[in-house]
Amino acid sequence: MAEVLRKIKQTEREAARQLSSAKDDANKIVSDARRKSTEIINKSADDSVTNTQSTLDEARSKASKAAEKVIQDGSTAVDSITSAAGKNQSKAVDYLLKTMSSL
Repeated sequence: MAEVLRKIKQTEREAARQLSSAKDDANKIVSDARRKSTEIINKSADDSVTNTQSTLDEARSKASKAAEKVIQDGSTAVDSITSAAGKNQSKAVDYLLKTMSSL
């Protein structure tokens, strides 16, 4: 009988040790999962910032190119108007002189 009681006690101690080990393993798994989820969240946030910055840079580049095109077109129009005005200047002076002399 004493042998049976000793074996029961030994089995209870082994079960308690296994339970403690299982709890430790479970705590480690939960801790690792929390750490991993934090890493995933941080990586996702970093990726989001990188993607947003890339999108902004691309939009700035496109806007800059569009602005340069508008400036170039405007400059061409100003040059054309200036050239036409220069060519028509003598005609305008002649017209004014005719108009003034007929008064």
